[in-house]
Order: sequence, then structure tokens, then C-alpha cells
Amino acid sequence: MPHTDSQPHPRPGPYPGPAPESEIPGPAGLPVLGSMLELRRDSLTTFLNARRTHGDVVRLAAGPPGLRSVFHAVFAPEGVQQILASKAANFRKDHPLYEEVRQAFGNGLLTSQDSDYLRQRRLVQPLFTKRRVDSYAAAITTEAGTLAERWRTAGGNTVDLVPEMNRLALRTVARILFGLDAAAAEDAFHRCAPVINAYVVRRAYVPVKVPREWPTPANVRARAATDELNALCDRIIADRRAARGAATAAPDEAGEADERGEREVRGEGDDLLSLLAAAGNDEDGSLDATEVREQVLIFLLAGHETTATSLAFTLHLLARHPEEQQRVREEIDRVLGGRTPTAADLDRLPYLTQALKESMRLYPAAPVISRRAVAATEIGGYRIPAGADVIVAPWVTHRSPELWEDPERFDPRRFAPEREAERHRYAWFPFGGGPRACIGQHFSMLESVLALAVLLRTYELEAVDQEVPVAAGITLQATGPARVRLRPRDGAGE
Repeated sequence: MPHTDSQPHPRPGPYPGPAPESEIPGPAGLPVLGSMLELRRDSLTTFLNARRTHGDVVRLAAGPPGLRSVFHAVFAPEGVQQILASKAANFRKDHPLYEEVRQAFGNGLLTSQDSDYLRQRRLVQPLFTKRRVDSYAAAITTEAGTLAERWRTAGGNTVDLVPEMNRLALRTVARILFGLDAAAAEDAFHRCAPVINAYVVRRAYVPVKVPREWPTPANVRARAATDELNALCDRIIADRRAARGAATAAPDEAGEADERGEREVRGEGDDLLSLLAAAGNDEDGSLDATEVREQVLIFLLAGHETTATSLAFTLHLLARHPEEQQRVREEIDRVLGGRTPTAADLDRLPYLTQALKESMRLYPAAPVISRRAVAATEIGGYRIPAGADVIVAPWVTHRSPELWEDPERFDPRRFAPEREAERHRYAWFPFGGGPRACIGQHFSMLESVLALAVLLRTYELEAVDQEVPVAAGITLQATGPARVRLRPRDGAGE
């Protein structure tokens, strides 16, 4: 990667080997607190400034002496590839944030490691094949169509995309996960998740943690929210397993009745929770009730917040760029001709997909990814010490001017196939990468493209808010509204 004036210049003469940790550049910060205040105020801008000033490997320190946190940020795609892929075994999910997520939501695929992770992945992978995920297309378009109709009957012409897309994504994933029990799951998660999320992020970054067992107000609220979600999932899982056992023991009296309809009557439909409860193989056995619950909670968390972010910012960016919105809509009209999209249309809507990918470049749902180094490792000419906390940041790499011309500009043409082929594999990594890449990547893309197609064939959008402030939590969080005006399209959906 070429150096600019804002980057450290290469050392002259023969390469002397990796520089020691003390020579890794980074902001000095305040004498006592280091970069703590800047990181608390706006961590994403702090990372951008650190890269601009100090280069692609940066050391940051935050907090007073004795309680100081030190971590290393790696921004170049070559370094990202080392951490997530080629040397992934050396960079573990031992960061405090993952430990807090593990405590709150359980040891599911997002947080598990080693043999636990490999076993879970083998058991869960068959549920995320392309064929299985494509079977959820009707649920996705039904929920998107319900939202479009609600907007029409509500009578207003302005909506805030952030809560609207959160609601749509949560309803969709709850329906796919829980089937007939979706409404109860949606209501409980809508109440409890914000409490748990705020608690997890706060605990992950405070220098001294109050024991979870102490009856502080924050601990009590978080425990109540966690207990409610756990109890809901446990009840539904028990109902599914009881229904499956009864169906196995009783003779099938349905005769020529539709097999799928009969399964739904018994409570053992094709929802993801039923499939998780039934998953198993000779080598790995099956998931017990606690493991099923932990997978479900992680899927609820990761499966709706990330997709909601992608949907909200794609619609908002298209609302701010009417010429791009028009090009996307022309493609939708040409391909669909007024019909409801199906999974087969995913490859037939390339420009809509490019707009989605460009939105995920500018607003990656996971803006920062954390790891902890096992052994000392050389990255970008610097020595990352053993035991160091390390981050890679899609938010920063996706905005590197060496990788992206005019990086703050919204331009879906960046993701034309020939231009994608020219870039480094880790210039764009909203789903992570390597052996821990998101198992739900195809599901997220399918849900996003189909939902966008339904909404954009029905409405034209005009931005009310031009900029949407954001902050990094477990996922990217909009901290202000993303309002748009809706104009129903004549004859849309007929």
C-alpha cells in the first residue's frame, strides 16, 4: 500500500525485523487518561484519526495508570487477513466484550471457541445451506409486504427508518426462528434486548467491574431481562420437543393430509428452533436444551440487529441519492414486473445488491471486531505482543483512501463484479472472514435484497435527515433519526 504524508515512512536500509511494541505509533492522549475520553466520546472517529495520523498499525492506551487498557488496531487489509484468516488460530475471542456477550446470551456460535465451536458449527451448518435459507424467502417478503401495507394504512408520509427496520428485521427473524410463537418472542426480545445490550457494552469497557451477583440496579435489570428471555426460549423448546415426541409415539392418522400442514398442527414445523432441537449426528450428538437456547438467543441478537442496520442505511442512502434510487427501482420493475420477489431473484437484482454492499461499506453493522493475541505476531512490520487485545475495524478499512476513491461518497458502481475482483479480499469485510466468518451471511443478503425490493417497488423515498449520527455498541447504533418521506407509487404491487 502506498504511503501518504499522514503515514509513517518506511525505515531506510535493510528491513531490520519487526519493531518492538514500544515503537508502535499511536496517539499520546492525555497525561493521565490517555485516549479514554476520545474513545468514550466517539470511538469510530478516534480510530479514523489514529489511522490517518499514525498508519495502519496503531497502539492506543486508555485509562489511568494501574487501570489502563492497551490495545492495538490493525487497519490494512493484509493485516486484517492475518488476524481473521491466515493466523486466525493465534487471535481468539477472549476480548472482554465477547466475555460479556457470552455471560449475557450464552456460549453460542458467536462466542464459543475451540472444540465447542467446531461441534456447534457442524451441528448448525446444515440449517444454513443455501437451499434451506432460500426456503425462508416467503416469510421475508410477507413481513416486508405487511410493513408496506402498514405504512399505507397509517396515513402518515414520514417514517424513521431506524425503528421501522429494527421492527421489520426482528419480526422476520422471530418468525423464521419461532414459527407460531413469533409474536411472543418478538415482544420479549423487543423489551429485553436493549437493557442487556447497554449492560454488556458498559461492562466490557469499564476498568473495574462490579460483580454480577451484587444487587445493584443495573445488575438487577439485566438479570430480570436475561431471565425473561431464557424462560421464554426454554418454554418454547420444551413444547417443541414434547410435540415431536408425541408425534413419534402416535400413529399418523392424517392419511392423505398435507404433511407440512400436519407438522404445523403438531407444533413441529420447519421453523429454525424446531430444526435446532432436532439437529444431530453420530459424531457430535445433539444440542441439549441449554445449547439450543443459547444458539437461538445469539441468532436473535445477531440476526436482526445487523440486518436492520443494513436495511435502514441502504434505504436512507438511496433516499439521499434519488438518481441511484431511480436506477435501483428501474431494475426492480424490469425484473419483477409487479410480482413478489423470490429467492431466485437474488442474482437477478445486481444493482440493488451493489447498493446494499455499498451501504454496508459505509455503515458496517459490525464496525469493530475484537480479538486477543495468543503469541507475539508480526503485522505490518510491527510486533504485536502476546496477550494483546487487537481490533480490526471495517468502519476504518472501508474508508481507506488507498482502497476506495473518494471514500465517503455513496457509489454502488464500486461493487460491479470487475471492480470487486480488483480489490483485496479484506478491503470489504462486513461479515468478518476466515473460519469465524458469519454463518448467516447468505441469510442476511437474501433478507435484505428481498425486503428492499418489496419496499422500493411500493414507495419512493425522500430524505428528511441528511446525516445520521452513529456509535459503536455490540453492533453499529444509530444515535439519531433517519427520517424519510414516503410517496406511494401508482399501481405498485398490482
